[in-house]
Amino acid sequence: MNVRVGTSGFSFADWRGNFYPPDIDKGKLLDYYVRKFDTVEINSTYYGIPQPRVFENMAKKVSDQFDFMVKVPQSFTHRRTDLDNDCRKFTEAMRPLSEFGKLAGLLAQFPYSFKFSPDNLDYISICRQAVVPHPLFVEFRHNSWVNRTMYDRFRAEGIGYVAVDEPSLPGLLNPDCFATTDTVYIRLHGRNAEQWWDGGPLRYDYKYSEDELASWKNKLAKIMKKVKTGYVFFNNCHLGQAARNASQFAEMIATPENET
Repeated sequence: MNVRVGTSGFSFADWRGNFYPPDIDKGKLLDYYVRKFDTVEINSTYYGIPQPRVFENMAKKVSDQFDFMVKVPQSFTHRRTDLDNDCRKFTEAMRPLSEFGKLAGLLAQFPYSFKFSPDNLDYISICRQAVVPHPLFVEFRHNSWVNRTMYDRFRAEGIGYVAVDEPSLPGLLNPDCFATTDTVYIRLHGRNAEQWWDGGPLRYDYKYSEDELASWKNKLAKIMKKVKTGYVFFNNCHLGQAARNASQFAEMIATPENET
């Protein structure tokens, strides 16, 4: 399968001793990460737009086979203000990744409060046009979005749908796996239902079992018959669990069926 597996972010202090060597220098985290994975989500851009040299330095550290998904700023998805101004800054920040051929796409993760409506669907179309020519993948937190109207609009406008794994709680999305472009995009957040609504880092304190990963392997195998590429990112980042599960999953999907 033409699938890349990585984590949602890579620069976490509590990954030292859990994934990274305990004494690793902060400037060497990406160097270590790229020895294990071939893609990563950059989520820090949600909080602030970096200078272009930040991404230029990242692009120079990775191999030809490595690429980046970059999360759009919160002004796009949560505040939904200053879109034009932040889009210019964001586009300039990403320019080195694009020039190096390392930008696989952009992730827009909307909050639970952003529910399906014609106006909100039109707003996503505005976001899509704002980031052309880069691919845009959209993650929802409210299950009102899983409907035929959204699916048809996304297919028509080339907007990627993000399939998710998260706790089984009212209003959240089911762990269904489908795609609206020729790329399937999956984010696994963990299933920590007790901490989900409290927010904070413990929301993502979860370790996937082998059976849970095997279930996603089967879903991925089915959808990959219909698309060209796949991305799977683990966001259960507490204490390096994302890195361990991502490594486990990458090995799992690389194993032929007759060996499982």
